[in-house]
Amino acid sequence: MTDQQLAPQAISEAQLILEEYLRPCPKDNAHILEKLLEVLERPALLVAVSRLQQHGN
Repeated sequence: MTDQQLAPQAISEAQLILEEYLRPCPKDNAHILEKLLEVLERPALLVAVSRLQQHGN
């Protein structure tokens, strides 16, 4: 998967997790936060974002 594909995919996954957080039903906020961090702290994503930022400057 390319850097240009990884970033939007992660954003989509993060949006779904945030939608779960915003639902008015009882939820485990700590678990939701863990899921969000798992998506946003993926090593491949961090490297891809870094490369995209370097190319943008």
